[in-house]
Amino acid sequence: MYLAHFGLSEPPFALTPDTAYAFSTRAHQEALNTLLVAADAGEGFIKITGEVGTGKTMLCRRFLAALAKRDSGFITCYLPNPTLSPRTLMLSLAEELGETLPASADQFTLHKTINQRLLELASADLRVVLCLDEAQALSLESLEALRLLSNLETEKRKLMQVVLFGQPELDSRLQRDDLRQLRQRIAFAYRLGSLSRGELGHYVEHRLRIAGHVGASVFSPAALARLHSASGGTPRVVNILAHKSLLAVFGEGGATVERRHVRAAERDSDGHATPRRAWLRWRLR
Repeated sequence: MYLAHFGLSEPPFALTPDTAYAFSTRAHQEALNTLLVAADAGEGFIKITGEVGTGKTMLCRRFLAALAKRDSGFITCYLPNPTLSPRTLMLSLAEELGETLPASADQFTLHKTINQRLLELASADLRVVLCLDEAQALSLESLEALRLLSNLETEKRKLMQVVLFGQPELDSRLQRDDLRQLRQRIAFAYRLGSLSRGELGHYVEHRLRIAGHVGASVFSPAALARLHSASGGTPRVVNILAHKSLLAVFGEGGATVERRHVRAAERDSDGHATPRRAWLRWRLR
């Protein structure tokens, strides 16, 4: 691996959403601000959409971390698996709220238990925020179950807010006529975009610094330009190509990523690597 070669303590372009590497692009900061304002407002559903690899999971984790640091009390629930039946979804939510129910519990018991728990938390002046990742994969029945849960309220406010993080397909699904009631309850929404050319350069340098790099830039301006063109500014694709580019430079014993190294990473990612570049292949772990 190239870590020692570039003076790094850990891989700078890993695909796991490590908040230590969080980089506040304009879009991500606006989205986080939207989430925090919405949490304070305490009403309805919140929807965050973005293409694959634009950092929705990272944003979700930043949002949860920001709520945890606040003086005002928030209870957060996180469900990363959207392919849940309505029943399993409610069981998972009850567990997140600290309630353990048998798998045999009927719908009435599930709903009553969750409602009572939410009322207890509200009486303790605690706000509940439920975050669902990959929400575009939720079934129509599960979306309807969430809508019904959102009906739970006191005279003053909702007992639970629901934040949906999903790909653009979520927007399409919510246009269905039979989901219009849920759609009308979305009080806040934001669409994540990709990195601009200027942001990409800062993003790459930021991740290298967090991973321990010091000194002159590893990526040449031409390499960064090609990296932006090849990735479209999508952070996950940037990470993949940047990682492979570093491998290419390491294989040559060089010190700087040039345009040709990024192009080699592109070809390898497209499945067109030649046998001489076989060492460039890697696995996502």
